[in-house]
Amino acid sequence: MIRHQRLEHRFVEHIPERLQTGVLYVSMDYATSAHSCCCGCGEEVIVPFTPTDWKMTFDGETISLRPSIGNWTLKCRSHYVIDRNKVIEAGPWSDEQVEAERRRDRAAKERFYGQSAKAEPPAHTAPATAQGGIWQRIWTWISAPKQ
Repeated sequence: MIRHQRLEHRFVEHIPERLQTGVLYVSMDYATSAHSCCCGCGEEVIVPFTPTDWKMTFDGETISLRPSIGNWTLKCRSHYVIDRNKVIEAGPWSDEQVEAERRRDRAAKERFYGQSAKAEPPAHTAPATAQGGIWQRIWTWISAPKQ
């Protein structure tokens, strides 16, 4: 059951160490978002924005994330969509459905990155940009001191 029906979004540079419930933190610098699980269990949910993971849409007032968020590794196994800051509960998935999605995800990563998706892409294959590749930005964010 979903306890939080709506999320307030906050654009931040760094995700705070302690997440407030009902808040979707979005870091464009690190192409990721984080929130406390909407079922109310209190677990942290990280959603990376990559060509093979989630997409974030900001319409000037609200945020949507696609595809759905399936917390299959959490005890709660919650599943929901965030659409214009509203949390919409999605149906539960069987272990077979979860495994099929994991296979699809690995195949998408292999097609996009051109290598086995069992390990993250090596840093030398990331596109060179002024801010570094996505993996470099995520590593920098993870290893940055929390305020």
